[in-house]
Parts: sequence; structure tokens; C-alpha cells
Amino acid sequence: MGLIEDAKRGVITEEMRIVAAAEGVAEDFVRRGVAGAHIAIPISPYREVKICGIGEGLRTKVNASIGTSSDIVDVDMEIEKARQAERAGADTLMELSTGGDFAEIRRRVIDVTTLSVGSVPLYQAFIEAARKHGAVVHMEEDDLFRITAEQAKLGTNFMAIHTGINYETMKRLQNQGRHGGLVSRGGAFMTAWMLHNEKENPLYS
Repeated sequence: MGLIEDAKRGVITEEMRIVAAAEGVAEDFVRRGVAGAHIAIPISPYREVKICGIGEGLRTKVNASIGTSSDIVDVDMEIEKARQAERAGADTLMELSTGGDFAEIRRRVIDVTTLSVGSVPLYQAFIEAARKHGAVVHMEEDDLFRITAEQAKLGTNFMAIHTGINYETMKRLQNQGRHGGLVSRGGAFMTAWMLHNEKENPLYS
């Protein structure tokens, strides 16, 4: 059973106790926050991490972003970034690689840190589609869900899931116009995919 289900049943888990002690708040405050989706505690059944509470009524957290690009794929440098971020007091890591062997990079990062590690499955799905089929718009929906599951099984503790833009939102933006382009890489990828395929965002539907 997950933390939210436990919290809703009134159960205070060990993770909630750790967060309460670290934050100087009551254990039931954390439980109620988790139950109401106001506090998140990133964990994974695949690896142990330093427990960290994120959300309303808790101290502000630092999420350090690392990751390769299509121009620079230096895994050792990303490993060192992860180590330095943890030494400097970061609370979590966001692994945002868009170049190289995604699974290997993420595995190596996870191996060198005790922090919760987040990812963006959509990046990998679209970039792999571009590599295999020549363009991000040729991504297969099943590949997106497969990659999401694979990243979870590697031990990532949280993910950015792009459900904020759907087909209806995209059509409204087309009709009313914009003063600037989309600033979200994942949002831009998903918008291009929806426009080309004339289909709903699979993460939304």
C-alpha cells in the first residue's frame, strides 16, 4: 500500500515520522498533508533514499538539475555534478539527460547518490523516436508508457509528467494566439505530437 493510502487510513509511517522530525512539525501534520496531497515524500520500492518531505508547511527544498545534452554527453561530469549537489546540500536531484544512453546515465547517477532522483520520461520517449524514426512526432504511445515504467524500475523517485497541455488547450492556444513560443521542452514536444497526429495527449487521456 502507498503512503497516500496509509495516510488516509490514519496510519503514520516511518517516512512520515522522519519528515516530521526533520521539519520540526507534528507527525499528524505530515500525515494529513500526505493524505490531502499537500505534502509529497518521494520514495521507491527499488532503492533506499534520504527521506525528504516536500510541500505545504515544510521548509523550501532545493532540487538540483543535472543531465547530458545532445551536444555534450559526459557521464563522468554528470556523476560529479550529482556528488557535488549532494555535498552542497541539495534535497533532491532532477536527471534531465537528452543525449547518450539514457538508462545507463540514470543508473550511474542513482548509484552515487542517496538523494531522491527525478526524471522526465517524455524526454527519452520523444528523443528515442527522433533517433529511430526521424522526428519526435513519430513517437509511439506504448513507448512512452514503457519508458515511464522502466525509469520507475531503475529507482527514480519522482517524475515530471506532462499532463498540463491537452488537445483542447492546444486548440484554444491556436485560436487565441500567443505572444511567445512554448517555453517547456516537453510541452513543445507534446504539442508537436498532438498537432501532427491529431490525437489527445496520451498522458492526459
